[in-house]
Amino acid sequence: MNLRELVDNAARWLSGEDDAEGMVVSCRARLARNLSASPFAPKATLDDQERVIERVLGAAQRSRQLGNAAFFKMNALQGNERRLLVERHLISPALADSKGQRGVLFSSDESLSVMINEEDHLRLQAVLPGLQAQAAWQQVDALDDDLGGALDYAHSAQWGFLTACPTNTGTGLRVSVLIHLPALVLTEDMERVMRGLTQMTFTVRGFYGEGTNALGNLFQISNQSTMGVSEEEIVEKLAEVTRQIMEHEREAQTALLKEASSQVEDKVWRAYGLLAHARVLSSQEFMNLLSAVRLGRSLGLMGTMSSGFINQLMIITQPSHLQAEAGVDLSPEERDVRRADVVRRRLAELGAA
Repeated sequence: MNLRELVDNAARWLSGEDDAEGMVVSCRARLARNLSASPFAPKATLDDQERVIERVLGAAQRSRQLGNAAFFKMNALQGNERRLLVERHLISPALADSKGQRGVLFSSDESLSVMINEEDHLRLQAVLPGLQAQAAWQQVDALDDDLGGALDYAHSAQWGFLTACPTNTGTGLRVSVLIHLPALVLTEDMERVMRGLTQMTFTVRGFYGEGTNALGNLFQISNQSTMGVSEEEIVEKLAEVTRQIMEHEREAQTALLKEASSQVEDKVWRAYGLLAHARVLSSQEFMNLLSAVRLGRSLGLMGTMSSGFINQLMIITQPSHLQAEAGVDLSPEERDVRRADVVRRRLAELGAA
C-alpha cells in the first residue's frame, strides 16, 4: 500500500455504523507496551530504536491480525505524508513530529494499528465505528496477546505493565469515544459536562487527541486512570459515561427544538447551502458547517444523508488529504478553494444518486 491509496479508501471507523443517531463517530482502545530488554523511549539511542522496530516487525509478520499490515517509517516520509496519517487517526501528532527511528503498522481497513517508538515502544490501537468500545477492546486485547507471544513486555507483579509515563502504568489501557456534542455547546452546558467528567477521572480532548483542540464540536473522551482497575471496568465505565453524555445531548437538542425550532432549522439548512455553493472554505469554517449538518441529521432534517458520508467528507477535506489528492503542494489559499470544490462535487453527487 502507498499513502496515495489511503485517500481513495474509506477507513472502517468512518462507516457510520452504530452511530447513536449520529452522535458517536468512533470508539478506540489503545494499549501502551514496552519491551523489557530495551531502554524506554526517553533514554533510547537510534540503534535502540532500530532494534525495537526490527523486533516488532518480526512479531507482526507472525501475527494473525497484522501479517499483511502496511508499514511506514516516519523518517522516510515527508511532513505532509505524516500529517495525512494523523488525519486518519493512525498516528498521533507526537509521532508525526518526533525525530529518530519511528514507524507505524496498520491493517488494510485501518481498524488495527501499532505505533512504534512514540512515547512507549508500542502503542497498540483498535478503532471501530460508533458505539463499539467493548469490541474495540476485544480486538486490541487479541492483538496484544498475539504480539506478546513473541515479545517480552516490561511488566511488574506490583505495578502491572511499565510505561514511560506513570499515568499509563498498570493496564496501559486508554479507551476513548469520539462524540459530537453540538447542542451542549450551543446551550453553553459543555463546560459543566467537562467539569463533571474530570471529577469522574475522565479527560476531554480535541479531534486529534492529546494537545489538540475540538473541531466541529467533536470531542474525544477517555479514561485517566489505568492502575487499580481492570480493563473490563475501564471499558464499562466509559460506556456508562458515554450513555450519560448522550442523554444530556439529547435533552439539549430537545430544548433547542422546543425553544428555537426555526433558528435551529435555519442554522442547519444555511450551513448546507453554504457547503453546497461556497467557492472558498477554510478548514475551521468547513468543520463548523459540517457540525451543523451533522446536527441536522441527528434531528432527522437531512433526509438520506448518512453518517458515513459525513464522516468520509470530514476526512477527505483535511489539509494533507487535499494535497495528496491534488498530487502537488498547495498553499493554504489553494487548499481552501479545493476544499470547497470537493465538498460541492460530493454533495452534488449525493443529490443526483
